[in-house]
Amino acid sequence: MQVPSHIFREYDIRGNADEELTNETVRAIGQAFGTFLARQGIGDMAMGGDVRLSTERIRGAIIEGATAAGVDVVDIGTATTPLLYWSLFDLDLGGGVMITGSHNPKEFNGLKLAYGKTTLYGDQITDICKMIEANDLNRAAKPGAVTRRDIKEDYVTMLTKKITLGLRKLKVVTDSGNATAGPMVNDFLRRIGCEVVPLFAEPDGTFPNHHPDPTKREYLVDLIETVRREKADVGIGFDGDADRIGVVDDRGEVVWGDILMALYWREIMPQHPGAKAIVEVKSSQALVDEIDRLGGEVVWWKSGHSLIKAKMKELDALFSGEVSGHMFFADEYYGFDDSFYAAGRLLRILSNSKQSLSEMVAEIPRYWTTAETRIDCTDEAKFGIIEAIKEDALKGHKAITVDGVRILYLNGWGLVRASNTQPVLVARAEGKTEADLEEYAADLKARILKSGVGEFEWEY
Repeated sequence: MQVPSHIFREYDIRGNADEELTNETVRAIGQAFGTFLARQGIGDMAMGGDVRLSTERIRGAIIEGATAAGVDVVDIGTATTPLLYWSLFDLDLGGGVMITGSHNPKEFNGLKLAYGKTTLYGDQITDICKMIEANDLNRAAKPGAVTRRDIKEDYVTMLTKKITLGLRKLKVVTDSGNATAGPMVNDFLRRIGCEVVPLFAEPDGTFPNHHPDPTKREYLVDLIETVRREKADVGIGFDGDADRIGVVDDRGEVVWGDILMALYWREIMPQHPGAKAIVEVKSSQALVDEIDRLGGEVVWWKSGHSLIKAKMKELDALFSGEVSGHMFFADEYYGFDDSFYAAGRLLRILSNSKQSLSEMVAEIPRYWTTAETRIDCTDEAKFGIIEAIKEDALKGHKAITVDGVRILYLNGWGLVRASNTQPVLVARAEGKTEADLEEYAADLKARILKSGVGEFEWEY
């Protein structure tokens, strides 16, 4: 059987729900993944899905395929991605599938595949495609069974046991974007002692208020306005499947993921002196400066939740994260990206301090920076374009090349890399001064345009 191979990406499977994730294709993916698990000696898997309108159809096709391969399916219903991950520990299951389009437009959907206690990525994902194309699929004489389990209450209870706040009472605005976070996160935050002002908590796969992507400033407008109006201590936004966190401080200013990581390291590093700190290439120099000040060891690495989690296991690292808001705690947690837990850790820091969040952020070195800017580029062309830009840049500059090319200028840097989840290039630039940023952003933009990519404007 032929399937659209481009939907098998670096660390998940992602495509247009109606045109690419058809019942036939998804059923084949479920059967191939069930076959993969069975050949590893695994006979059961978890199944969860977000609130997108296409999710229930896809859920049925995945279950049909996986059970045809002889694997039992434990369906945990509508779920966040962290809940799916936790089910692997709580129910002691050998694999899982999370159906989610994450932060992508509502017409898209996708599949995150878990084996053991972590997610598949790279060749493991493309091997699923190859199994389908070769018709190398188990057809069990006895199909697997399907059971339903609701573990949401157990999950929230677990979180409340792991997070104990200090004496300071906090007022928190949450924005769930009508996605999966709302029904659980507000309950969790109230149970650990916060006053919660909820926005868009009701799940609705049409996302009627705004798209659930806290990395985009335009989707944080309601959160910012409400934090200011309510005089809240912090605002917290969640993406479509609640594995990413977005934060707004008490003044209504956005605290991006790399600055948030610097605050987390302030709590973690004193307890683990000299710890290895995995830093993705999109991160601000401010994060590097803070890790250096705290005595940690910076390890540059690629973007991508599966890639970072694998690197953390390799290095036995305690914590890492992404600018996009994925946060991975392995010091007191399971090591997977969980926005609820990340919110709890931030609130623990705040509740044990007399400083406001804005005052904490003000202590972090400040650089002038663009936002993460996405530039349209076909999946077929993007990796070749990155190689050409890298080759040219290395003629006159030092660079970090673990993921795309981060050109090192005298007082800053400029990065361009290929997205693993969308047909885009991702670019960002930073400088010590506004003039530095203008110079480096202009140089990087010229290099990108020279490669043949269409005109774009920097996001800030």
